[in-house]
Amino acid sequence: MSSKPVLPSSKMSGPNPSFDSDRSSGPYSHLLAENITTSIRQVIRIVQADPILLLTATRLLTAQKKAARRRELLTIEGVQVPAVVMLSLTHRCNLSCQGCYMRSLHPVIAPEMNSDQLKSLVSQSVDLGVSFLVIAGGEPLVRKDEILMLARSFPSMIFAVFTNGLLIDESLACELGKMKNIVPILSIEGDEEATDSRRSEGVFDNAIRSFSLLRHNGLFFGCSITVTRENFTEVTSGKFVSNMISLGCRLITYVEYVPIKEGTTDMALLDEQHRCLNHCIASFSDQYPSFFLGFPGDEESYGGCLSAGRGFVHISPSGDLEPCPAAPVSDRNVTKMPLKDALSSELLVQIRAHHHMLSESGGGCALWANRSWVSTLLTEDPEKQK
Repeated sequence: MSSKPVLPSSKMSGPNPSFDSDRSSGPYSHLLAENITTSIRQVIRIVQADPILLLTATRLLTAQKKAARRRELLTIEGVQVPAVVMLSLTHRCNLSCQGCYMRSLHPVIAPEMNSDQLKSLVSQSVDLGVSFLVIAGGEPLVRKDEILMLARSFPSMIFAVFTNGLLIDESLACELGKMKNIVPILSIEGDEEATDSRRSEGVFDNAIRSFSLLRHNGLFFGCSITVTRENFTEVTSGKFVSNMISLGCRLITYVEYVPIKEGTTDMALLDEQHRCLNHCIASFSDQYPSFFLGFPGDEESYGGCLSAGRGFVHISPSGDLEPCPAAPVSDRNVTKMPLKDALSSELLVQIRAHHHMLSESGGGCALWANRSWVSTLLTEDPEKQK
C-alpha cells in the first residue's frame, strides 16, 4: 500500500480554490484523517510480530479516530484544529549544520517555554484532537527530561522526535524504550561522507551507534533524510533503503530541501526529481517492511498547502504560533492565551483563505517564496494580540 504524507510542508502544487479549509464539508480534512488512520494501520502491520509495539499502535489507532472526530466537531463550531502540531522545543543545538532553518530564521533568541507551559500546551492539544506532535529544535534532546515527562503524561499522543542522535546514550535509550509513544527519528544525509560533510565529522557513525541502542531497547524508530539535488540518487536507491532497514529503521522520511539560506538554491530538487521522489516513496512502501513518508509529498490530493492550520501549524520555542517552520511570522502566542483561541489567528485565517494565491516555487516552499506577502498579513501589532 502506498503511504500518504501525514506531515507535508508548505509546497503548493497549484491553485485549487474548491478546497476551502474553513468549510466543515471540505473533502481534504476527511482525506487527511483517513490517511492518518491508514498510516497507523500500516505501522500495525509492520510491528505485528512485536506484541508490545502492536498493542501500543492499536491503542494509538483508537485515539487517532477519536481525535479526528473531535477536530471535525470543532470545525463545525468554526475552530480549525490541525491534525499535526510541530513544536520546536528549543533554539539550542550541539551542531551547526549547513542550511539550518532555526539558525537562519531565528537570529534573535527569545526565552523558551518552561515545563509547565509545555505540559499545558500538550494537554490542550490532546483535548482539541491533535493527532501528532512533531518535536524538533534546535536539538530537542537537550530538553530530554521534558520530552519524557510529556510522553509519560500523555500516553495517547504520538511524539515524533527529530534528533541528530548525538545525545542518545544507553541510559536515555532505556528511558525512551519505556515510552512507546515516542518515535525517535534520526537525521542523516545519506552515507557517511554526505552526512558528515553537512553536519559534522563523526555524526554518521554516532547515528549508527544510536540506531543499535534504540533497536536493543525495542523502540519503533526511523531516520530522516534531507533530500537535495546532490544526494538524491543515493538516498533513493534500493541499496540505501535496505541498509537503513537492516539497521532497524521502520520509518524513513524524505524531506525536500528548502533553500532558506541565501545561496543554496542549487541544492533544491529539480521538478523531475520531485516527481520521481513521490514515485519512489510509493514504490518503496510496496517493496519494503518499513513506513515511508515524503514532505511535502503529494499535496495535490489535499488541494494544496496544508500549513496555517489546514493540516499543521508550527509553534516556536517561545510559544509563537506560526503557519509553518519556513514562515516565522506570528500574531498569537500560546503562552498568552489558550491554544483554541490562538488557532483563530487572523494571520492563519487569511493564509487559508488565500492559499490559492500561492504557487509552485523553485525553492520547494511557497510560503517562503512569498514571505513578503505573508508579512503584510500582520495588519496589527502582534504584541497587542498576545
